[in-house]
Amino acid sequence: MTKPFATHRWVVFFFGILAFLFFISFSYVVHKNMFTQSDFDNTVRLQNHMSLRFITPFSFLSDIGKVEIVSVILLIILAIHRKLRTFLAFIFFGLLHFFELYGKFFVSHKAPPHFMLRTHDIFNLSPFFVRTENSYPSGHAGRALFVTALVGVMTLNTKKLSTLQKASIILLLSAYDIVMGISRVYLGEHWTSDVIGGSLLGLSLGLFSSLFI
Repeated sequence: MTKPFATHRWVVFFFGILAFLFFISFSYVVHKNMFTQSDFDNTVRLQNHMSLRFITPFSFLSDIGKVEIVSVILLIILAIHRKLRTFLAFIFFGLLHFFELYGKFFVSHKAPPHFMLRTHDIFNLSPFFVRTENSYPSGHAGRALFVTALVGVMTLNTKKLSTLQKASIILLLSAYDIVMGISRVYLGEHWTSDVIGGSLLGLSLGLFSSLFI
């Protein structure tokens, strides 16, 4: 009989380490400004080829991805699990924002110019938010991957779902991550490299936090 995914904790740990090492390496390359032209070209291409009708739904998604909302969602997910040790995941969630702030202060990577910004602040949840000079990595992408990695491992661990149901949930989680990443670039909030870096960071810390599930 095949062992359930839950028994292979070393696999989760291995991919968490791998994603974090990729994040460190990628951050160094970004700091050397090797993606400046490709980042600009990707943003121009995306904004030119996607309708302006996406501004409102993507702005809504942007508000959903803010730290206040994601913190509540994460709290609900952990509360449903009903085990005290699962709340240690909040330590890794805090580390995610520590690395995000560290990157934005020490990785030389200027944010997209203001004329590219398209975001509409629908809920106005962060009155004290300040747009930093540097934009690497994307906190929204990091939080998205953190939560989906955590939920993804929980989904694979459960015995109550069929293989088809698990595959469907993983597909939906992946679609959310992709749309969130596209919205960051389309709205002019981040460059493509910011999204990749944030995704790697969120994925690694999300996998580490899932080890407590």
